Amino acid sequence: MPTLRKIVVQDFRNIAFQEIEFSPNVNCISGSNGEGKTNLLDAIHYLSMTKSAFPVQDRYNVRYGASGFVLAGTYSMPSGVESRFSVKVSQGEKKFLRDDKPYERISDHIGLLPIVMISPGDISLVSESGEERRRFTNAVLSQMDREYLRTLQQYNRLLLQRNRLLRDGSTDEGLFAVLDERLDACAVPLAQSRRSFVRDLCPIVSEYYRLISGGAEQIAIEYRTDLDKGPLKDILRERMDKDLALGYTGAGLQRDELVFSMDSHPIRRAGSQGQQKSFLVALKFAQYDIMRNSYGYAPMLLLDDVFDKLDPGRTANLIGMVAGKDFGQIFITDCNKVRLRSIVDSITDESAYFDTSAGVFTKA
Repeated sequence: MPTLRKIVVQDFRNIAFQEIEFSPNVNCISGSNGEGKTNLLDAIHYLSMTKSAFPVQDRYNVRYGASGFVLAGTYSMPSGVESRFSVKVSQGEKKFLRDDKPYERISDHIGLLPIVMISPGDISLVSESGEERRRFTNAVLSQMDREYLRTLQQYNRLLLQRNRLLRDGSTDEGLFAVLDERLDACAVPLAQSRRSFVRDLCPIVSEYYRLISGGAEQIAIEYRTDLDKGPLKDILRERMDKDLALGYTGAGLQRDELVFSMDSHPIRRAGSQGQQKSFLVALKFAQYDIMRNSYGYAPMLLLDDVFDKLDPGRTANLIGMVAGKDFGQIFITDCNKVRLRSIVDSITDESAYFDTSAGVFTKA
């Protein structure tokens, strides 16, 4: 499995310049809120996914007063060799390299460094629109299946072209027919992958939720898509007048939804804060299991303030899960240094500790 040995961070968020060497097992980063713990984890995420874990434009990741940022990571790869991955973002341009050689397409990097991140921002998966849940689904499937990523990119390009024609008021039926046919061809395998993912995900989430919460609530995840009504090309043809009036495409995979429920009620309404947090942790751990089974080795795991808002019982259950599974390299942040050390020391003796202050990281 890929293991991050060293990272170099320059002008990323509040980190001016840092060069940090990590343990191949568990790495603990402690410090007060706003000091840079999450920024370091996001830098690690960026090196895996070529973008931030949060829905922000690259210009907001640049440290105030700087013109761009640079990230570089040295990894031990599954083949046994070391590789250096780096990205430089400056004035709207992004360059991603492996061993100092640029990628032909940045998307070719996705999936080489599998990663799962659990953070307080995951609450948007419950509380926000379906776009957040589609983003989650796409991020998981794109890491495991390069063909899924290529097909998704093609679908999005076609959708962008169709929406542009609709905004321009085009009535070229032949052109729309061709676009709709091609959108349909992309939509079918994408929907099949999403449906299969949800089918595999649901029982694993339920089991993890039971282990974390100790509760008897019944967890369910339902996949809903416009393709349940029939072929996308037929749906688009039937609603052509509506789309022209709207100026955008009102049906398709860009409207897919994952419905999270607890005892047949929406989790965002029926679940307490602790239940929602437990569900989100269970969801990400289920993602971890599915990715590990797909790759044949463990992804990197980033746990950002996961112990916050979990009662002692749920925290203990979570610790037991991490300690009892075949996990790979783990990064954990927590504001409470004493709690973090006591938790990690119960998992492993092979760990590294770092203190954080104003974007500066020192080994404890």
